[in-house]
Amino acid sequence: MRTVLVTGPGGAGRTTLAAATALAGARRGERVLLLTARGGAAERVLGTRLGRPGDGPVPVVPGLHARCVDAGDHFRREALAFQERAGAALDLLGAAPLDEDELTELPGAEAFALLHELRAAHEAADGPDGPQTVVVDMPPAADTVALLALPEQARRYLRRLLPPERQAARALRPVLAQLAGVQMPTQKLYEAAERWEHELAAVQRIIDHPGTTVRIVTEAGPAAVADMREVRSGLALYGHRTDAVVANRLLPTGSADPFLAALSGQQQSALKALREEFPEAPVVEVPHLGRDPEGTEELDELLRGTVGEPAAPGGADDTWTVEDRLATDGILVWRVPLPGAERDGLGLLRRGDEVVVTAGRYRRIRTLPSALRRCSVSGAGLRDGALHIRFTPDPDLWPRGH
Repeated sequence: MRTVLVTGPGGAGRTTLAAATALAGARRGERVLLLTARGGAAERVLGTRLGRPGDGPVPVVPGLHARCVDAGDHFRREALAFQERAGAALDLLGAAPLDEDELTELPGAEAFALLHELRAAHEAADGPDGPQTVVVDMPPAADTVALLALPEQARRYLRRLLPPERQAARALRPVLAQLAGVQMPTQKLYEAAERWEHELAAVQRIIDHPGTTVRIVTEAGPAAVADMREVRSGLALYGHRTDAVVANRLLPTGSADPFLAALSGQQQSALKALREEFPEAPVVEVPHLGRDPEGTEELDELLRGTVGEPAAPGGADDTWTVEDRLATDGILVWRVPLPGAERDGLGLLRRGDEVVVTAGRYRRIRTLPSALRRCSVSGAGLRDGALHIRFTPDPDLWPRGH
């Protein structure tokens, strides 16, 4: 199954291009599902009512269904379910339960709702009429990088706060609960942690699947390359490949009007810079229609004349490879792919058996391979789009004779 995550700076037209991507798949004969949290914008682009948020997928054209993700409804359902499961613990604390009509989603609720719907879409794909391709209208690019990092980070927090090895004592909790006369709060806590771990792991598998790619939509302007550089390094830090950069709203070249000619020339310069910045991904050119597309016919017109469907997905590039240079230099090198990263925004910290790598606003924590745990960090450098971390064997820990 293929999953295309469409993102980009705010106002670049990512909802329009997500809809166009989904429509292009349907025109090729695929069964496509479009997920969006921006119901009003998606309705204008598709020219189709999507129903109330939370309703099932709505047919748009043969092969294409669209669904509006309701972050508020998802938050209320999850909050009420957690409140019911944690009832015993809340009673012990003397907490007053919240009613459904007073629950309003908190910041960040959209991210969890999108991930939940993405998982549900993949589960539906197992059915005979399930989607073959899921296109997701994601939040702005910087938020998308953080959203894709969320399952891995949340699972790490769960392992640290509720270590799995401590769950071995769970058999004693029912006995303690009988002695106390109430259900022990820790039992509910571990049950909730198990459920969260199961769901986060399922979403992580989807994000890391070879058929999942990120598609970046941007306008070809002076700030496009600078804006995309940090996003590119953030995606690379977490092992996500970009399958295409879509340059939206391109003006025709060769205009006799000096004003339009200057704008078009500026866009062409930005296009050249984008191709240099993203050598691994095609830059797709989408023309400006002179208006915002509305309806499937205008979306078809938008796609006419472009370079076509970008290259097939390559999956996650999570290859932090270890290079053995013990014989020549007496070191091991851990290579971290970080295309687009700049030295000023890089950070590196060793914490026990983990290393913390920071690229701009993004940070990732990775457990060291077993060989590197017996070494100390002796330096690092950014070269050829990758961070090279040098490790020197610790004589007290390194096996003798190696």
